[in-house]
Order: sequence, then C-alpha cells, then structure tokens
Amino acid sequence: MEVYDRVAKVVAPKKESLAIAEQELSVQMEKLNTKRAELKAVLDKLQSLNDEFDAMTAKKEQLEENIDICSKKLDRAEKLIDGLGGEKDRWSEAARELGQLYDNVTGDVLLSSGIVAYLGAFTVDFRLECVREWHRLCLNKGILCSDPFSLSKTLGQPVTIRNWQIAGLPVDSFSIDNGIILSNSRRWPLLIDPQGQANKWIKNLERPNKLAVIKLSDANYARTLENSIQFGTPVLLENVGEELDPLLEPLLLRQVFKQGGVEYIRLGENVIEYSQDFRFYITTRFRNPHYLPEVSVKVCLVNFMITPTGLEDQLLGILAAREKPELEEKKNELIIESAANKKQLKEIEDKILEVLSAEGNILEDETAIKILSSSKTLSEEIQAKQEVASATEKEIDETRNGYKPVAFHSSILFFCISDLANIEPMYQYSLTWFINLYTQSIANSVKSTDLQERIANLNDHFTLSIYNNVCRSLFEKDKLLFSILLCIGLLKGRGEVEDESWRFLLTGGVALENPHPNPFPSWLSDKSWGEIVRASNLPELKGLMNDFSPEWKTLYDSPTPHETKFPNPWEMKVKGLHRMIVLRCIRPDKIVPAVQNFITDKMGQQYIEPPTFDLAGSFSDSHCCAPLIFVLSPGADPMAGLLKFAEDKGFGGSRCQTISLGQGQGPIAAKMIDQAIAEGTWVVLQNCHLATSWMPKLEKICEEVIIPENTHKEFRLWLTSYPSEDFPVSILQNGVKMTNEPPKGMRANLLRSYLNDPISDKTFFENCNKVCTCICV
Repeated sequence: MEVYDRVAKVVAPKKESLAIAEQELSVQMEKLNTKRAELKAVLDKLQSLNDEFDAMTAKKEQLEENIDICSKKLDRAEKLIDGLGGEKDRWSEAARELGQLYDNVTGDVLLSSGIVAYLGAFTVDFRLECVREWHRLCLNKGILCSDPFSLSKTLGQPVTIRNWQIAGLPVDSFSIDNGIILSNSRRWPLLIDPQGQANKWIKNLERPNKLAVIKLSDANYARTLENSIQFGTPVLLENVGEELDPLLEPLLLRQVFKQGGVEYIRLGENVIEYSQDFRFYITTRFRNPHYLPEVSVKVCLVNFMITPTGLEDQLLGILAAREKPELEEKKNELIIESAANKKQLKEIEDKILEVLSAEGNILEDETAIKILSSSKTLSEEIQAKQEVASATEKEIDETRNGYKPVAFHSSILFFCISDLANIEPMYQYSLTWFINLYTQSIANSVKSTDLQERIANLNDHFTLSIYNNVCRSLFEKDKLLFSILLCIGLLKGRGEVEDESWRFLLTGGVALENPHPNPFPSWLSDKSWGEIVRASNLPELKGLMNDFSPEWKTLYDSPTPHETKFPNPWEMKVKGLHRMIVLRCIRPDKIVPAVQNFITDKMGQQYIEPPTFDLAGSFSDSHCCAPLIFVLSPGADPMAGLLKFAEDKGFGGSRCQTISLGQGQGPIAAKMIDQAIAEGTWVVLQNCHLATSWMPKLEKICEEVIIPENTHKEFRLWLTSYPSEDFPVSILQNGVKMTNEPPKGMRANLLRSYLNDPISDKTFFENCNKVCTCICV
C-alpha cells in the first residue's frame, strides 16, 4: 500500500499533466489541421495559378511563334506578289487564249490529224486549199475550230521549231509544217527531197545522236540497220527509188512483238531486239515519184520540195553574209541566243507551274518562294535580253531587207530552172549548184555603194550567168523556150503578167462550142476565129471579136505580122504578151519571132542568142568531184573535140582513158576510175544510156569514192549519154552538163567556125612558116 501510495503520488500528477498536455495537444492539433487545410487551399490555389501561368506562357510562346510565321508568310507573300505580279497580264492573256483553244481543240486536232495523215505528200497550194475546205466543213457541222487554223500553233512547240531551224530547216511555214508532220506521224517518214534540204536538216539534227547514213546500194546496209535498231540510234536511208527493199517491210509496218518482257522485230532471217529510241528516215531525190499504194500506206510521204519563201530567205542570208558579213554573223548569234532564251524561259515557266500546283500552303515553303523569286528575276533578265535582241534583230532585218529584191529575183530564176525537168529528164539542176553560181555572181558582179545600183548589177549579172550556164546544157530546140520561161517568170514576179493570159498564150484557151459565126471565112479559119472569141474574154482584149474588121486581113497577109501594126485602136491598146496572144490567134506560124522580139524588149538581145559550145569554159567551171556530162543528140559526136582538148591540156595518150559502156564493162570502168583518182588522170565513159543497170553503181562511186579527201585535183570524169530517165539524178544535178548539137542557121554556123579550133587557137597561125605578103592597092 505504501509503495502504491508512493507511486500514485508520483503518477497522478503525471496523469494530470498528460491529460492537460493531451487536451492542449488536441487543441493544437485542431489548430494545426485548420492551418493545414488553409495551407492546402493556398497550395491548390498556387498550383492553379501555376497551371494557368504555364498555359498562358505556352499561349504566349504560340502567339509569338504565330507572329513570326505570319511575319514570314507576309514577307513571302510580298515576295510572291512581287514575283508573280508582273506576270499577271501575260498569264491572264495566256489563260484567255488557252480558254479559246480549249473550246476549239476538237476541231483543231481533227484538222491537224487530217494534215498529218493525208496531206504530207502534196504541194503548199493544194495543202492550203484542202485545209480551207476542211475548215469550212467543220464549221458547217458545228465543230469549233481556230480561225485562222494553224498546224504549227496546234501541234508545234516554238522552242523545238527554233531548234529545227538552227539545224537547217527552212523558216517558211510549209517547211515547219513538214517538220511537224514528220515528228507526229506514227509511220516512218519518206521525204520527197529533190534539192537535198531535208537530207541536210536531218543530218544536222541527228548528228549528236550518232546518225547512221545508208543507201540501198550499200553492201552492208542491213547490218548497219540492225545495229541501229538494237542500240536505238537514228538511221537515214538516202536516195531510194520508187520501190523499197522487201527487207524493210517489217520495220515499216512496225511488226514488233514481245518475248520475255523484251521487244523484238524480225528483219529478214534475223530476230533482233527493238529499242523504242530508234528513229528511221527515208529520202528520195525524185521530183515527182509515183509510189504504189502498197508502199504509200506503209510510210508517211512528206513533200520537202523547197518553197519560194524558204529559198528567198536562204538567198537573202547568203547575200547579206557576203555584203554585210558582220550583220549576218550577229543575226545568227541572235537566233541561237533567242532559241536558248526561249528554252530557258519555258523551263522557268514549267518550274513555276510545278511549284504553284504543289499540295499545301505555298507561303509555308521557303524553298518554293526562293525558286519563284529566282525564276522571276531570271525571267525578267531573259525578257530584257529578248527585247534588246528583238530591237537589234529588227535593225539587222531592215538592213538585210534592202537586198530582198535580189533574193526574190533569184528565187524566181531557180523555179524557172527546176521546171525544165518537166521538158527533159536530163535537165536536172541542184540547189547546191544554183547557190554556188549565186555566190560567184555576188563576187564577180560590179560593186557599187548605191544600194539600188548594186541590186540592179546583181540581178543583171546573175540572170545572164544562169542563162549562159543552163543554155550550154540544153538542146537547141529548148533554148528559146528557156528564155521565155525566164522572161515570163520575172514578169510574173513583178506583177506584169497574169496567169490567165500566159496560159492562153500556151494553150489557146479551152475549146467550147462557138455560138458566134466566123465573119471572114474566106481567109480566117474557124480555129483562129474560135481563139479570137475566147481571147475576147480576157480583160485586156475585151471587145476584140466585136472590133474584128476586114482591116485585120493586112496583118494576116503580111510576111512579117510580128512587126506589123494592128488596126486602130488596138495598136495602142495591146502591148507585150497580149500582142502575142492576138498574133497567136491570127498568125500562129510567126509566134517564134514574136517571142524573140518580146524577150529582146523585156530582157535584152543577149537572151535570144545562146552562147556557143565552149568546152574550155565548161571545164573551168568543173572540179575533180563534179563529172562533166555530154548530153548527146543525133549527128553530134563530142569525142573528137574532147580528145583534142585533152591533148591540149596535157592529158593525151594514156592520161585520158576511154571506155564505151555496155554489158560487162562496168567493173572495168570502176577499176579505171579508181586508178585515175589516185594518179590524177581523166576517164571518159561513153554511152551511159546503154548501161542502165550499172548506173546505181556509178552513182555510188560519185557519192562515196570521188570525194575531195581521196581524189587527185587533176582528176576528171567525163560522161556521154543520150537522154535517159534512168540516168542518176544526183549525178545530173551535181555535174556540169553540155550539149553539142550542130548549129542552126548561117549566123550560128559562122560563129561556131570562128570560135572553134583551129581558128581560135593562136598556135595555128604562129606555127605557120609561110611568108605573108600584103599587097596594097
């Protein structure tokens, strides 16, 4: 109990203290919990404020980023607006034009398809007539077409066309259309190319692509063709005739088949891999070939005969290059620079369109904006260059066009010459020969500082030069005809002669039933009266039949009606060509002297006096690679004169070998030519018309063996032949042709006698040992 009491006295206060402490603790804990609750509320509020702060900070950063992006977009937009703003007018106009084209595309493509499929073989006039008729039919059927329609605008690419022209394609629209037909046709092209224009163009165009040039006469042409088909390189088959090798049929029909995923074609007995990059061109020298339907349907015939506009531009360029070389050189540089600029401009436009058509917001693409800005800068530089080039080109063209009358005059002469092949197949003249003569005339004609005088000198000199050079290769019967063709051609060019009057002079008009009775049947034939009635329909001869009185009998009875005056008022009313038309109706037997008077009046006396046969002059115009061709006529043998000429030139005896062609003589002649080429001697091949089967071989020799690099300068190849359609055209065009007929008339005989040996040979008199005595009376 004592212990309990003692412990209780100690513990009891402690329990009281504990209770008091616990009570105080409870109060404090309550206060603590209250504070904790207050702290939590504050912390929660702080967390809420922090969260709100973080959100606002993020929003601020996003707004700052948006501000930066907007600033950049604004800057890019300014750049874009600045870059494309200047293009608005041009692109708006282009869009408007494209809208019109979109409406007309059906008719334009229809017409273009028809031209590519059907009209390639025809001349420019017939082609234009067909297109006009087709255009009218389309409009009648409600098919919209561009007016005027243009093939080059529908299918042509300006940059591509300019590249073609740089490669040598003539600049006239007909030649450009030919290039478009050639490039768009699904069939391989066969080009009618008598002047070699297309040949030259294709060689220049495809030279970087390793063009192979072959002929059907080549021994290994099939092997070359196979290699090109496999490797995808272009091939030009030159100088084909009116029939093609059957070996080419699978190629022309594109009989390609797949085997194991690879394309093949059968060529002869060989099956070879076919490359889609392969291109095939065929050319012929014939002016008017007749291809059978089975050939025509396999190829795309394209008529590449030169047009007056194309030739005129070529001749103008040659003349300007000779007269003003610095201007022509600058013009050529401008053409090349302009082509490069247009090509670059097109690439820029394509790049701009590619960027603009990309998905997404263009303002977010910095690279695209840079491309547009640089493209715009480059475009402006090119436009500025183009403006300067256009101004310079205009100045150059004004200077060049001063010589345009010469080019126009000369192009007329060429087409007068090319028409001669319709008279006689041996009358073939190449454009190269013509241009060489043109160049010589520019150099040899009288110079003058006065432009008009210089033009007159050039025209006179070149016309006479052409006349003399062509006349020596014409038969006597055709020389006056050539003179009148020249004269009428030049007068037509000046607008002084109408086609209707010229045709009437040639044909007498179309004979129909004549309702008007012959007023003078006693001396005027019904045929003549019918022609007078038809001639009265010509504007210049209107009323002739009504005024046909007995006074015309004086003209009919006159021995020189071409010099007799017409009854009034027709003497004053009728001049020149129409005077000959009246004479043709009444006295057709005197039309020849009337033609001579007409030519003398319009061109001069020298154009009715053909130059006499001049072997030395023909020889001086030749060179080692140009054959000299005697076109034979009955009763004229040039061999004696040729052998004498050879002896005078130091080529007598063994240095002038002759052979008469015939069966089995071809290989011997080829061996003689090979030997003469190396030694520099002459070879005379007689009677080529008797060896028509060997003529293709001779043509190959002239084109491939007799070339400047391998031929001795003294070498000459002389050929004699009667007129023959089988004589190679290329030899005729590039050779020097001569005819040596017996002269007609006393004057021509005396002139030949004076000019021919021995009188023209000074040694004939110098070698005479007789004493000359002179008796003066």
